Amino acid sequence: MTYFAPEPDHITQIRSQIQKYVRKHLPRERRLALDRDATWDRDLFRGIAEMGLIGLTIPEAYGGAGQDIVAATAVIEELCQVGTSLAGPYIHAAFYGGMNLSENGSEAQKQAFLPRLARGELFLCYGLSEPNVGGDLASVETRANRDGDDIIINGAKRWCTGADWSDYIYCLVRSGPKGERYKNLSFLLIPTDTPGITMQPIEHSNLRYTRSMDVYFDNVRLPADAVVGGPDNWNKGWETLAGRALDVEKIEITAVAFGIARAAVDEAWSYAQTREQFGKPISQHQAIRHKLSTARTKLQAARHMLYHGAWLADTGQPCSVETSMAKLFVADTGVEIAMACQQVMGAYGLSDAYDMERHVRDLLSMPIVGGSSDMQRNNLASLMRL
Repeated sequence: MTYFAPEPDHITQIRSQIQKYVRKHLPRERRLALDRDATWDRDLFRGIAEMGLIGLTIPEAYGGAGQDIVAATAVIEELCQVGTSLAGPYIHAAFYGGMNLSENGSEAQKQAFLPRLARGELFLCYGLSEPNVGGDLASVETRANRDGDDIIINGAKRWCTGADWSDYIYCLVRSGPKGERYKNLSFLLIPTDTPGITMQPIEHSNLRYTRSMDVYFDNVRLPADAVVGGPDNWNKGWETLAGRALDVEKIEITAVAFGIARAAVDEAWSYAQTREQFGKPISQHQAIRHKLSTARTKLQAARHMLYHGAWLADTGQPCSVETSMAKLFVADTGVEIAMACQQVMGAYGLSDAYDMERHVRDLLSMPIVGGSSDMQRNNLASLMRL
């Protein structure tokens, strides 16, 4: 097993390409406006798609660049240096869409969806949580029943982030009697413009590239080929969920946490070298030096855990333990980093004069979203047969 290696040249080039693009097209004033309005810019995102970056989760046979999970992780990290207004839509296209359908879609679905996803023409959102169901996805209550060659859906989903602008909901439903756990579940691709769908926005203070939505299904009718993987995957939803795509899902949200934590450290580091108090830059005061040195050390540990998990997934090795560890550690450590960096900047870290207050808002949510820290602890205990 290789533990130390230089970053491949193509990933370094991708980082440089993204940095140049955001410097030119996403000034701080624009980032503030997007965060304030909880939205993102499709024209700006089109440039990311034109770089071919969405295709890093999609095989070449379907218009992608060939799956490169490490490179796609680096894309998220770099996009998060300027917030989530580009990273969020990238995840909806490359991961919710490209990764899930590359792994779990039928051949017809791959041919229909993956080329459009690679070009940035299509976006998916998740329909997992419900008003009565959070992390216990095996207990979903939204019903899907067969009606001849059709499927009829009734119920509600909560925290469908970006459902109002996504093209499809990648939706987990109960497709048979509620009995043995993990049975009688299916994933459906539900077009968001299907008759019978209504939505209600949910305001939130974190990850404000978009709003989340409550989504209601009232006798929504779909053809049988809406089942992810095709009609033969009816009642096989848990197997679809608990595969490689889930490991990569943990990597994706961990990359967001790491990317924002890196941005927070960089901002506090720079601030400390220019802000003077008591006749010298505050970076020369021991209390500040210790905070920043500790934050940088934690950040380096987070980097190793994230990219080790990404490398394992990319090379097809078992990595459920490592990706859960990475999500747990980087999410919790990101909060510690955020609070230390905000303290370095004092009152300015609370103001809109800097990005720190947004970094803190976003990082405080990381132990909750994408599989909470306590869920990861439970997963790890089970995976390690504790």
